[in-house]
Amino acid sequence: MSDIKKLTILHSNDMHGAFLPEVKDGKETGGLTRLSGYINKVRGEEKNVVYAIAGDMFRGSIIDSEYQGLSTIDLMNMLRPDVVTVGNHEADYGMAHLLFLEKCAKFPIINANLFVTMNNARLFRPYLNLDIDGMRILFIGILTEEVLASTKGEKIIGTFIDVEEAAKEVGIICDNYRTTKTDMTVLLTHIGIESDRELAKLLDPDWGVDLIIGGHSHTFLEEPEIVNGVPIIQAGTGTGIIGRLDLEVDCDADTITDLKWQCVPIDEDTAPKDGIMEELLDAYRTETDTKYKRVVTRWARKLTHPCRYQETEMGNLYADAIAWEASFDIMMMGSGSIRKQELGPVIEYQDMLENTPYDDVLTMFEVTGEQFRRMMQFILRDEAWEGRTEFYQFSKGFHVKYRKSTHTIEEFTWQGKEIQPEDRLRIALQSYHYKNFDEFLNVPLEEVKQNMRPRVVATSVNNIIEEYFATNDNLDAHVEGRIEIVE
Repeated sequence: MSDIKKLTILHSNDMHGAFLPEVKDGKETGGLTRLSGYINKVRGEEKNVVYAIAGDMFRGSIIDSEYQGLSTIDLMNMLRPDVVTVGNHEADYGMAHLLFLEKCAKFPIINANLFVTMNNARLFRPYLNLDIDGMRILFIGILTEEVLASTKGEKIIGTFIDVEEAAKEVGIICDNYRTTKTDMTVLLTHIGIESDRELAKLLDPDWGVDLIIGGHSHTFLEEPEIVNGVPIIQAGTGTGIIGRLDLEVDCDADTITDLKWQCVPIDEDTAPKDGIMEELLDAYRTETDTKYKRVVTRWARKLTHPCRYQETEMGNLYADAIAWEASFDIMMMGSGSIRKQELGPVIEYQDMLENTPYDDVLTMFEVTGEQFRRMMQFILRDEAWEGRTEFYQFSKGFHVKYRKSTHTIEEFTWQGKEIQPEDRLRIALQSYHYKNFDEFLNVPLEEVKQNMRPRVVATSVNNIIEEYFATNDNLDAHVEGRIEIVE
């Protein structure tokens, strides 16, 4: 008779500092107090429970940024995850700081493909063998290539950024550390749903990978995606939802005999409050409210930023704000720099900082019309609509019309006039995008530097935004066709 055991895996990804609850339709949803309450409830109801986090605990809230992630680690210690993998935003405060935060964590943080370039030494423990009720589960952590983008200055840090290389690394770990007692192998990834699919296709069935729990692309799935026999699951973003996987595992055959997965909403109906978590959270909130709860401005109405890969109301407002009285022609603002999907009409200082948490340097450079067209052609390539590229919001005066079916730019104007190949335009970028110029824009920075020596025009993007908000009340913005996509 087979040894069948039940296992429940709870999983979160891309929490991004969504520690406090929201009220939707009169109902309180999300927040760490109820998330912790749900996890504790399941741990009390089920015998074998594992809680995993697939990266990006950091960024998105004042509570996180004020303490540079230390508060987040403190709160996560209270959640007691069994295993966590590194996300790209875990590196936002610098790799050395991340290694310090790891020492503060009372839970294992794994990653198989971050290493020191000089000697190929791994920065983190690559895997975790978790023993529970006689079952052994092997977790392997895989990170997105974007970590290289946020650590360009840290030359000693490298990663296997290619999915094929990541697959080989999985094979190496499985061959070396998957013992005869391993009943289940799980990849805990932060590479996005598209890369998860590619990775699954490359997995050798003999490696015995049973499951991919993913993150990074903020994908809400209704059911597991099966690729090459491997289920892929992901639980959207934030703390208003948690993934729940109920399994039956045949420990003799090392196979999953039954699998049921769902995304459970975290709200008043599903999750009781954890009073101890609420106490800790209130202590942090009291500290930050004293400093950040002041009104900066009032907009005419609530504005939205529903998707990174299109022109948005907030995108236009912020790009225009940074280009206000500027020495450059066009602001190209990374869509991912705007973190909230909706905001306003009352804007507190805390809202402002949480919406644009990457307060970095602004650099101006000059491009020819021909170079700018090449940049736009690359930005609008097919991968953009799959969520796999950087996308931008543009300040007023610029217009592009792009036809997807033929991959052609049909209109390309600045202040109503067609941009000619020999024209010169001065553009501004935040430092993250400037440091990754060649990769994100597909035009060599060295080529662009021949036009004009790039220079820093502002040391703080948020200084510009705060001044603009403080001196301009009743602001409004609309989607007006600056980026026109024709199917």
